[in-house]
Amino acid sequence: MDEQSFIYFFRKLQKMSNISTFSNEDFQPVNRAFLNGDAVTVSFFVHHGRLIMAEECYFFLMASMRKLRMNIPLSYTLDFFQDLFQKHVLDQGIQHAVIQFMVYRNITSLPLHKTGVAYYFRVEKKESVLALQNEVELDLIKEININCNLLSNIKVHCAENTYAEIYARENGLDDVILLNPDKRIARAGTGNLIFLQGDSIKIPKHSEGAYISPLLENLVTFIHKNQLGDIQETELIAFESQKADEILLVSDEKGIFPVSKIRNKTFGFERFSEIIEGWKATL
Repeated sequence: MDEQSFIYFFRKLQKMSNISTFSNEDFQPVNRAFLNGDAVTVSFFVHHGRLIMAEECYFFLMASMRKLRMNIPLSYTLDFFQDLFQKHVLDQGIQHAVIQFMVYRNITSLPLHKTGVAYYFRVEKKESVLALQNEVELDLIKEININCNLLSNIKVHCAENTYAEIYARENGLDDVILLNPDKRIARAGTGNLIFLQGDSIKIPKHSEGAYISPLLENLVTFIHKNQLGDIQETELIAFESQKADEILLVSDEKGIFPVSKIRNKTFGFERFSEIIEGWKATL
């Protein structure tokens, strides 16, 4: 399939879904994101026709680009992104959506640290990015693990996530819990995990391999400010998943999911449901 045929087919698929895509005018389907995984991705959120958590998401994008040693354009200001999304998303009447924003290095003869970048983003409409989604069933996976380094906390190409998604589907699961090399809980394949046990709300540390997540951090800040639980960023052994009363899977890309079952243990989500409703009202 040549480039023009690829673009035609790609745009035809877009029209058949709730997903819209945008990019720089010089977008090329074959680029360093495609060839090398040389890209970072950050989610932005539209709620009731407004861009929410924009500043947190913007600073996460800048931090992610710096970690990948990208050449950040001077034009990449918060105002630039707000104007970009205003034009392509909010002015189109979209009320609820997740914007998956990808920045990747161009293909040039320059050294990588001097190479310019381009962007591509897709807009997926949702009923509400803050609403609890369907219950999910998880299990632990031990065949692979998640590293704990500078790049483990940002959204870059991760073959482990692909393996985890296929493993989950083949075993009748919605997602899996990934461990770090020390056999402690890092995160799920699609996002972070948050555990409620009594009055304690436990979250794996970033140093354990958990993602940095503006969505989760905003939720945790709400819980802390309103004294709804004792927040603990900690190290969690795998068995902690069986001791919890309730568990949430928080994915910046897909949304917020109550965990209903891990192996033979079932979980409710009454407390987390109340917390989420209160949090939504503030945004």
